[in-house]
Amino acid sequence: YTADVTRTWPVNGRFSSPAREIYELVLSANEAVIEAVQPGTPYTALQELAVRLMTQRLVELGILTGDVDTLIEEKTYRRFYMHGVGHWLGLDVHDAGKYDLDGEPRTLEPGMVLTVEPGLYFSPMDLEVPERFRGIGVRIEDDVLVTEKGPDVLTREIPKRVADVEAMVAG
Repeated sequence: YTADVTRTWPVNGRFSSPAREIYELVLSANEAVIEAVQPGTPYTALQELAVRLMTQRLVELGILTGDVDTLIEEKTYRRFYMHGVGHWLGLDVHDAGKYDLDGEPRTLEPGMVLTVEPGLYFSPMDLEVPERFRGIGVRIEDDVLVTEKGPDVLTREIPKRVADVEAMVAG
């Protein structure tokens, strides 16, 4: 079976204040989506949750302006979050399997393995983004097994808290 994991770390060993803000934003989305990995949850609900949480925080940070529901409806967030929240994982890194069945979102079942990988990316050339955030990109990806009791994070031993990431880079 395959694995697929991503961590973002500061090249110089410490997150700058703006990078830390974006990292914490993405981490909170990562953790909330992982908690939502439950039997019976529609797969599409995971993407919707990630989009809502990150869009709300992008508004709070002044990166996006406007009504959160309108920004989501107009997919304004896609400027910074252009991919999905994850994919099936198994014999292939992007394993086979449908995300909907008969036109309905597929629901999670025990034994399924998927990635949870929200991310935000700000072009250094995007003059509409506050200068302090330009050039920052963060993705935090975990591999998660759906169990009867909820999510089992298979990549839980890989550091992802700011202090742990900084310590790993320093070590």
